[in-house]
Amino acid sequence: MVFHEKLNEYIHTLQCTAKALSDASGLSAATLSRYRSGERVPEANSEALERLCDGIARIAGEGQAKEITRDSVREGFLSCSDMFPTDREQLRQNFNTLLSVLSINISRLCQFTNYDSSTIFRFRNGSRQPSEPGKFAAAVAGYVARELDGASERAILAELLGCSTDELADVSIRCEKIRCWLLEGQGKQADSLSGFLTKLDEFDLNEYIQAIHFDELRVPPPMPFHLPISKTYFGLKSMMESELDFLKATVLSRSTSPVIMYSDMPMGEMAKDPEFPKKWMFGMALMLKKGLHLHQIHNLDRSFEDMMLGLESWLPIYMTGQVSPYYLKGIQNDVFLHFIKVSGTVALSGEAISGHHADGKYELTRSKEGVAYYRKRAEQLLASAHPLMDIYRREDASALNAFLLADSHRPGRRRNIRSAPPLYTMDAEYLKRFLERHVPSGDDRQAIEAYAAAQRQLAEMALNGEGLTDEIPFLDRSEFEQYPASLPLSGMFHETDILYTYEEYREHLRQTRQYALAHPGYTLTETSAPAFRNLHIAIHEKKWAMISKSKAPAIHFVIHHPKLRSAIESFVPPIREM
Repeated sequence: MVFHEKLNEYIHTLQCTAKALSDASGLSAATLSRYRSGERVPEANSEALERLCDGIARIAGEGQAKEITRDSVREGFLSCSDMFPTDREQLRQNFNTLLSVLSINISRLCQFTNYDSSTIFRFRNGSRQPSEPGKFAAAVAGYVARELDGASERAILAELLGCSTDELADVSIRCEKIRCWLLEGQGKQADSLSGFLTKLDEFDLNEYIQAIHFDELRVPPPMPFHLPISKTYFGLKSMMESELDFLKATVLSRSTSPVIMYSDMPMGEMAKDPEFPKKWMFGMALMLKKGLHLHQIHNLDRSFEDMMLGLESWLPIYMTGQVSPYYLKGIQNDVFLHFIKVSGTVALSGEAISGHHADGKYELTRSKEGVAYYRKRAEQLLASAHPLMDIYRREDASALNAFLLADSHRPGRRRNIRSAPPLYTMDAEYLKRFLERHVPSGDDRQAIEAYAAAQRQLAEMALNGEGLTDEIPFLDRSEFEQYPASLPLSGMFHETDILYTYEEYREHLRQTRQYALAHPGYTLTETSAPAFRNLHIAIHEKKWAMISKSKAPAIHFVIHHPKLRSAIESFVPPIREM
């Protein structure tokens, strides 16, 4: 017997309604409905299963079925053929992490492991589990160990597995370590991408500005500061001091020249200092207050966790629109570490041996010749760099629209992870009536209707290509009342929420289902709850990935870097039990 059959058997035996069981267990009606239909199965030892057992036992205790106890219900469920132990869920999570941190070709993986792509997709989103976890883990480990044998891949695996790169030199040992980690190990970077997206989802620039008193900052700041023409720094603590001295000298100078920054120094040790990140961010805030533009060349030839940590620290700066991020293609070096920062009147350079960051040296100069030398080097480095991402704010709306229109002619599959149904699936007449109920301004209504028409055009072009998939949450009333959905308008930089009523939300979802039936190239995937509240992730497979934030502020990041793009393409939003 499978889980949903056992559940329905209990409901029939107790002659209770689904609503009564929902109330007794505390599970939402939508979650219970998915369990009853067989669409979802709770994990063994999960809170959802425990609550369900409690609810059934409570109803049984109130009636004439005293023999149905909590323990007997739990034992009955665990005996079902489709109930899987927690270690299989860990396998799913670790498998997704492996796909995120390494540039794994899914097609080649499928060929090597003899699993088809649809089965792999179901393993990843949890709708299906491997019948033989050990065999699946061994097949994946064999592929990764043999196919991804470069220095950078071994360095990433070492970080992930918690071992040295030397331990991974032998392919058979590497294969066994990956297999064991898939089945048992959690890994340090299991949630790094999800954590980054969650922080982006929750980040509010207005709150951040208030927290650091940005509006009260004075440039130059009222602080005595004297710096010699040149200064040398040794040791980790002294290196942190050098970075702060560079920021102070840049802010206090009269120059408004753009600032160029690059570093492949590790960030972990500096991030552990409780005071340095605050002081560094304060100095960066002063530079922004001064109006300087930053050209930041990121080093992405590092562990995925370290890379996400770096991008996370740059979030507030990205939001201002005063930074242009870049990266250098290929592996830079696995022996020497480098550092260079140049503004109009001061330059800071540094060097160290990989693995011995604390023994390195930084040199700061304010001499005209020294700054000119490092400025030229930094500009040459910038000329060799590639855009890491394009950042679009409200003032860039025309450029964003032009990019999306030009890209609509390019082939490739497209996928969206949404917090609400898309605007292009809503009937135009229904949208008009919806806006008349919710939007007082006639000009705003016309602008939204024009935006919706443009969205329909882009969707039609995508459907004429290789198809379009939308992942959309299905919320029951209690879930909706807790987190009301709003009309998706981030693409037109509309930061004021236009909230659905629950009936309007259900109607838009119904229209989206009808749209899917009427358009063969359109795939609708309904999820139990939104992974994010303020984010929309759009993916043009193997081309780019766009993370759009709807407010505080409305902003769009179009990511080109292969490792980051691939990680987002492989991202499976966490399933949230309500």
